[in-house]
Amino acid sequence: MTSPTFRASILTLYPEMFPGPLGHALAGRALEKGLWALEAVQIRDHALDKHRSVDDTPAGGGPGMVMRADVLARAIDAVSPPDDPRPRLLMTPRGAPLTQARVRALSEGPGAVILCGRFEGVDERIVGARNLEEICVGDVVLSGGEAAALLLLDACVRLIPGVMGKAESGTEESFSAGLLEYPQYTRPQLFEGEPIPDVLTCGDHARVARWRHAQSLAVTRARRPDLLAPVAPHDGTMKERE
Repeated sequence: MTSPTFRASILTLYPEMFPGPLGHALAGRALEKGLWALEAVQIRDHALDKHRSVDDTPAGGGPGMVMRADVLARAIDAVSPPDDPRPRLLMTPRGAPLTQARVRALSEGPGAVILCGRFEGVDERIVGARNLEEICVGDVVLSGGEAAALLLLDACVRLIPGVMGKAESGTEESFSAGLLEYPQYTRPQLFEGEPIPDVLTCGDHARVARWRHAQSLAVTRARRPDLLAPVAPHDGTMKERE
């Protein structure tokens, strides 16, 4: 078994949710091989009272409960000392959108410490006090950060060298070149009257590459035009980013 270079520490009220789906398929096999490591830490173990309280009522009033900064600080410090090079992430709907570029950067690093919020969120002071990077996985609100953490880790782990069978599998896919992925086909040649496009069986690799790029552009324009933000070339005119 190899020594893992990517280590993930999850701070959660529900450690039993991990590894969950990450214990299966690509991520699970990589975990067994030691290509990455995962620990799930119970935040309540760092509570300050006999009741293991982790939250309190919102300052200023309002519904719900807020996770306490002092308890979270103890939990973070226990798994991430000052010399820990791993980024500290907070999964929250108000965070910066998660991108494939950020995922790739994380996968090339030493791992991450991931805080999974619950209730109405966390005390704002912990964000600055422990330098948390707030990350959002979509314009939705989940019951907690655990599902978001699973998504983020799945995206990162598959890019760790040795996890996928072919390294290029992580380069020719949606978002890797700023576009959505082109359509994919496989046998049978004819499915319910619809054939595989002739260009994919012509044997001309350059022609196939041009077709795939054109398809990626078309799909992106139709489904995610925001990815085709205009950029200014050197001549000062505007064109689509390709």
